[in-house]
Amino acid sequence: MQSLDVVRRAVVDLGSVGFQVTAVSALYQTPAYPAGSGADFINAAVAFDSRKSPDEVLAIFHDIERLRGRQRQERWGPRTLDLDLLAQGARVLPDRATWRHWWAIPAAEQRDSTPDRLVLPHPRLQDRGFVLIPLRDIAPAWRHPVLERSVAEMCADLPACEVESVLKLADPPCV
Repeated sequence: MQSLDVVRRAVVDLGSVGFQVTAVSALYQTPAYPAGSGADFINAAVAFDSRKSPDEVLAIFHDIERLRGRQRQERWGPRTLDLDLLAQGARVLPDRATWRHWWAIPAAEQRDSTPDRLVLPHPRLQDRGFVLIPLRDIAPAWRHPVLERSVAEMCADLPACEVESVLKLADPPCV
């Protein structure tokens, strides 16, 4: 399992590199994704303000992952830390057609198909309890700009087994 301390330090790291952290969710334990890919994960959601472009934010995320011991060896392989940029307000990047393409890829092809650029909002966030439940802590009213559903509505659509697999471990870390 990822360390609670690693996740807490990563939240502090975001502030130390110039992001103004505005909200942090509780910390949750969830099964590794995809199933069987390793030990359980610690998940959280963080909202922040920044003037950086989404690509710059992602590059900084990768720097923080490396600082915290992440080595990118295989897609969806075991990892010490995984920071994902889920959304940036109502922006759709690079465009709606590209977003829809990645959203529609069948589950069996997702492991081997990787976009060559950042796609926002994350094309799978609406399907994953380990993303939506922490996100609901900090932004329940945020509306997906393509699906036109709030985080709270998308959470309500999750299968019960998906919700039950997300276990609250700790209150939000202090920033």
